[in-house]
Amino acid sequence: MRLWLVRHAAPCIEPQRCYGRLDVEADDAATQAAAAALRSALPPRWAGWHSTRKRCRQLAAALGEPPAGLWRADARLDELDFGAWEGHAWEAIGTAALDAWVADFAHHRPGGGESVAQLLRRVQAALADAAAVGGTDLVWVTHAGVIRAVQWLRTHGTRLPAATEWPRAAPAWGVWTVLQGLP
Repeated sequence: MRLWLVRHAAPCIEPQRCYGRLDVEADDAATQAAAAALRSALPPRWAGWHSTRKRCRQLAAALGEPPAGLWRADARLDELDFGAWEGHAWEAIGTAALDAWVADFAHHRPGGGESVAQLLRRVQAALADAAAVGGTDLVWVTHAGVIRAVQWLRTHGTRLPAATEWPRAAPAWGVWTVLQGLP
């Protein structure tokens, strides 16, 4: 089984804004281009799950129905919840708030939202359920934070990260990475 981790297309929001759970649309032309590229790379049989956020639902719809069944909307594939920070410019959030998050990266809940530890737990639970799909490739249309969480779990298991250890790399908007097997 391969897990395809697909990042949504570029969101329609001002640059330098915090938009984890904020339900913003993605650029339609970029979504269509990403779907066409992905469709040509996918194997003949695959199952699909997507985040509940609009930008991921758009890409899933543009891809069409998975050959191995209907799309499954799964909130565990949603981006990190930044609470009161959602929609605000990172600059307006301020250095002190960001420093507090970095100081206790795994447990701090930025903006009163969700901690990285909580993100890791829900992504780990989704991965456990994904293992039950078996026998077919699985496509997740999701977000950079979820993709980084999968990368972390694959490399470090359930050990909690410091900010300096958290994976920086994630696919660009509308791009994907493919993992052989599940973490």
